[in-house]
Amino acid sequence: MSDDLLADAREASGRQAWADAYRALCAADESGRLGAEDLDRLGVAAHLTGHVETAGVAWARAHRAWYDDGDPGRAVRCAFWLGLTLMERGEHARGGGWFARARRVLDECPPDRAEQGYLCLPRSLQALAGGDPDTAYAGFERAAALGARSGDADLSALGRLGCGQALVARGDPAGGVAMLDEAMLAVATGEVSPLATGTIYCAVIITCHRMFDVGRAQEWTSVLDQWCAAQPDLRPYRGQCMVHRSELLQLRGHWTEALAEIERARAHLADLPGDPAQGMALYRQADLLRVRGDYDRAELCYREAGTWGHPVHPGLALLRLAQGRVDDAIGAARRVAEEVRDPSDRAPLLAAYAEIALAAGEPGEARSAVAELRRTAARFDSPYLRAVVDQAHGGILLAEGDAVAAARVLDEAKAAWRVLDAPYEAARTGLLLADACARLHDHDTARMEGEAARAILRRLGAAPEAGRTGERGPASAGGDGLTGRELQVLRRVAAGRTNRQIAGDLVISEHTVRRHLQNIYAKLGLGSRSGATAYAYEHGLV
Repeated sequence: MSDDLLADAREASGRQAWADAYRALCAADESGRLGAEDLDRLGVAAHLTGHVETAGVAWARAHRAWYDDGDPGRAVRCAFWLGLTLMERGEHARGGGWFARARRVLDECPPDRAEQGYLCLPRSLQALAGGDPDTAYAGFERAAALGARSGDADLSALGRLGCGQALVARGDPAGGVAMLDEAMLAVATGEVSPLATGTIYCAVIITCHRMFDVGRAQEWTSVLDQWCAAQPDLRPYRGQCMVHRSELLQLRGHWTEALAEIERARAHLADLPGDPAQGMALYRQADLLRVRGDYDRAELCYREAGTWGHPVHPGLALLRLAQGRVDDAIGAARRVAEEVRDPSDRAPLLAAYAEIALAAGEPGEARSAVAELRRTAARFDSPYLRAVVDQAHGGILLAEGDAVAAARVLDEAKAAWRVLDAPYEAARTGLLLADACARLHDHDTARMEGEAARAILRRLGAAPEAGRTGERGPASAGGDGLTGRELQVLRRVAAGRTNRQIAGDLVISEHTVRRHLQNIYAKLGLGSRSGATAYAYEHGLV
């Protein structure tokens, strides 16, 4: 075996030049059998450079070598990382097998060894995924305590990370954030290994997104981006980093950069077969294409995201709404709202459900969705969700004819979106506010709000929203509280179209047309198509 090769490999590992370390370790391995510590190094370098099969083989050999050398604790750690990385790739049977082997080896160790804490982690993760945050917290807390007692910075930080996630899951976001920040402090000060660092970064960012904590997500995504940039050979974490960065760029209105970033993420992830972040990247790309009006490509991306196991709603339901297929959109929204129970997963569904329900002429369903969404916003104390709630509530008030209350709520929502630096949502809210002002005969403000909103939407490339006219969607309520869809139906009734023809025009069912007509009659105090036709002509709607 070449001592020079091993010296080069160890030096490269020390400066986190993972590709150099991987090549040197592989060459050294060909020259002679590596010892346990260098096999462990090879496992780490292979994993961090995306050579997942080589990493698995190296860690398996390191596990055996550590055990044969009489160090069961280090053997357990190799088995733990191998099991965890297999689980992350969806190979649950193999991952579970390595955890089971680690537990068998641990039976030979004293009960308070730090390695006992490592095997608390997968059990606690399983409890957390199973909806039992209390059991999860107890396990994570024990891991953190064992890590602190033994001076194992990785275990201590991973335990605090898990405690934070469990606290968030059981409804204590403030306590959870404090634990997450503590785990991140250990990362930021360089106390933990690269394996633990990448795991903690990704988990904290995902948790911030699930709490709708946009500010923290932005902060930690930037830090993760810098960490990855300092180690250009890294493969496992850069893909998710780019996906989250794209999402934040989209929120901030940098759509061209967001699309380029998501395309880079997809190219990066293509070299990592089986990585579930592929589905996440495809869904984000689909959402970007949808708001830009590229519906055909958006649909292809949603469908491909689904093949990776990523949920396709609410994005696909909103695509159907944009295509005028309101019945399909409301059907999907209702079904998914019945199936998805987790508050973090339900929140974006509820926001979409409210928008779709208004377009379908179901303000009661929209109100129910917004009421639940308001409770979720309070639970997470999320300014982002509060802005979503106010925007949706304003649309409902406008549809119900309360333009005074709608204008007040929408003005608050638009201010909140500006604070969050979310120009697309601010512009969409501005269109609603313009409609409310027009209903109140404040035509100057209505014109200014509408022109400003459309200018922003044109700059962003939001072609469908920028081209919205007075008869499109719930954003444009008409006289006596008619929604945009009801105005579309009324105009076609006045033009002499039958229910079947109207259904064909608007790509909805005849049943939905009849329901819209019932709502129109009730709001306008009318009892017939002829009365509706007369109303439309008297009020200049045709």
